Order: sequence, then structure tokens, then C-alpha cells
Amino acid sequence: MDFRNLKVVSAVGRGAKGVVFLAKPYGGSGEWLALKVVSKALLLQKKNRSESGCKRVSFERHILRRFDHPLLPRFRGAFETEQLIGFAIDYCHGGNLHSLRKKQPDKTFSVETIRFYAVELVLVLEYLHNFGVVYRDLKPENIMIQESGHIMLVDFDLSKKLNQKSNPSSCNSSPGSDSPSEKDRMKRRFSRFNCYCHSAQLIHDSEFLPSQLDANPARRSESYSVEKSNSFVGTEDYVAPEVISGEGHNFGVDWWSLGVVLYEMLYGKTPFKGANRKETFRRILTEDPELTGETTPLRDLIKRLLAKDPNRRIEVDDIKDHDFFKGVKWDTILEIARPPYIPQNEIVDPGGFSRKDVESFVHGIFFPKNKDEGGKTNEGEKNGNEGQKEDGKIRDNKNVWVVKLNQNSSKDENFLIF
Repeated sequence: MDFRNLKVVSAVGRGAKGVVFLAKPYGGSGEWLALKVVSKALLLQKKNRSESGCKRVSFERHILRRFDHPLLPRFRGAFETEQLIGFAIDYCHGGNLHSLRKKQPDKTFSVETIRFYAVELVLVLEYLHNFGVVYRDLKPENIMIQESGHIMLVDFDLSKKLNQKSNPSSCNSSPGSDSPSEKDRMKRRFSRFNCYCHSAQLIHDSEFLPSQLDANPARRSESYSVEKSNSFVGTEDYVAPEVISGEGHNFGVDWWSLGVVLYEMLYGKTPFKGANRKETFRRILTEDPELTGETTPLRDLIKRLLAKDPNRRIEVDDIKDHDFFKGVKWDTILEIARPPYIPQNEIVDPGGFSRKDVESFVHGIFFPKNKDEGGKTNEGEKNGNEGQKEDGKIRDNKNVWVVKLNQNSSKDENFLIF
């Protein structure tokens, strides 16, 4: 993919390492693309601490090329400039599930709507797990709404390919063998918990921490045949207990996160949110979710997904057989289901931005000169710069992008945090 042939229209989101832009080919068929652009300088800076940044970008590009599923992105090409590397996937016109929930009258979804999105999430996670990939960052902001109304799961830089066990029977203790007491396990959990809550290290930067092996019991079904990962990754409100405790994790962390997402769709908030990270992690490790209201199949499913012991947590086969999905024809559901929300596809198509504009913008996001950059832009507007030339307007628009993406973008529904 030649970056010079792409018309970049606007920035639509940012993450720890990159920025997502809306673009389309010049003179093309009109298909809109989402460009994930990463600063080479930022990767080199991260490489001095670890190899994680480069490895994650490489892994995401590699895994996207292999996907062939209607609820996953199509890889549309990669590009590179002197300062940037990136790739393109299909753009989703409907925004993300977080912004869609916020638009609902009481900021929650109906049970039928939750069932629709839950079915699609189960199917796409099952596909990834069959691929040997644990997703590890399921949250509404990463669940996009396609033009058709179906979901698309995006952002795989925290995902990991789990290795098959060479001899599963020897890697786990048998059900009758000695295992650490629950008290000892909780000690290990809180030791790791206190370490991360008091460190300045971000949760997504802890990929290559020393291994802490879990001597505890045999896994069943899909997770039983793969090795565990000991990485400390995820998003704070959605991370599973075994990730915090460092006991090793596998596909079960995705089913935990699904439970959090379903809870949020039902109640309009996450189940373990605390005043700070330490309190949130403490609640994840020790408290049960508050499932107010009468007992229903949905609340029962959430409870089973949010089992703190991964060996007791419900997994894919039992999930698909659960009463909440009674009557769902899993083999044909994507062909016959009518999405509850079909997005409008109108996109304003202003003049494009050059490669230099995009490079300087991405650099300004991750290497800001000062915190008042946005203020200077506003001052210029107040001093009557309406009559400036087109290239001046481009610079001003670019500065507005920087300001918006450097603010708390979760409050701005037009921007995706990935």
C-alpha cells in the first residue's frame, strides 16, 4: 500500500502506541479505511525498555492477514514512511459499542439487544481461541459496529498466540494431587496485586515480566490443551483475577471480560469499578458482582462468567448451551439475525491531509512540545484567523486533533480509545 495514494480525512482514535485515521484511496471506489499508524520513534523509545512494542505491532499485522471471519477486520494493506509504520483495515461506520450504549435513553441495552451482541462476541472469541489466540482486551471500545450492524472486534496488539502443551497430562496436577491451599493462593494474589498497584508501570507495558508459575489444577475443555501466559496485560476494569494475581492465564480471561461487558450493557457500569486502580483490583480479587434484580438467565450467565476461579468459570461449550441462548442456531445466526442498530453511513469528505501533516500530528501526540499547544491554537482563532489559506486550515485542524486526542477521550463519543 502506497501512503501517497491515500486521502487522510481525520483522526478517529488513539492508543498507547498509535493513532487511527479515517482515509480512502484517491480516485478509488469510495471504500473507507481505518489506518492504524504507529510512530517509529515511539517504538524505538520503547525498545530501549523491552521488545514488546515492536513485537506487538508485528504480531497484529501478522494475525490480521490470517483472519477470515465476518466479525473480524479485513487486512487491506501495510505502509511505511520515514517516520511511521501502519496498516489499513475496513472502517466501521457505526462507532463502537461504548458510544452506542451511551446514546441509549438510560445508557443500557435491552435484554434482546444484549443477546444479539453476546452471540456475536461468543462466536468471534470462539474463532480466535480455535486459532490459538487469546484476545486479552475485550471491552466496548474495541467492539465496533459495521455498516451492516454486525460487530467487528478490533485492536489485537495485546493478543497472544498460546502454545500447545507438549504433554498436557504432565503439565497439571491430577484432581487428587496435593495443591496449594486457598489461603496460600490468596497470598500470592495480593503479593502481585500490591506490586502493580504501587508501581508506575502501566498495565499494558508489563508484557515481559518474570514468569510466576501456577502449580494449581487441571484445566478443562478449550483451555486445557494450551500453555498459560504470565503477562500482565489488559484494561483495568475488564482484567481477570488470574492476570492480577500472576497465577498464569489462558482463554478464560476472555470469558471473564465478556462477563464484564455483559454486566456493563445491562447495568450501565462495570461491576468492580473502584476509586483508583488499587481499589478496582481489590474488588476484582475479593468481591462478587452486584447482580441486582430478579434471577434471570442473563444474570446467571454473567455470574458464571465472573467466577474468580478460572477452573470454575464457564467456557465456550457451556456458554452456547446456556439458557440465555436457548433457541439460538449458532451455525446460521450470522446469516439470519437482524441487527438492533444499523448505522447511518454519511461521512463528510473534506480535503485530504498530506503525509507530512500526518507524521507531525502523530509526533505531536506522543512527543508534545508543551501542554498549552491547544491553547495557542485557540488564541489564533480568537485573533481572527478565519481568512487564512487552506494550508493554514489544515494546520489548525491538525492542532484540534492533537488537543482532542490528548484529552480524556472517553468523554468524547467521536473518538475511539484502543
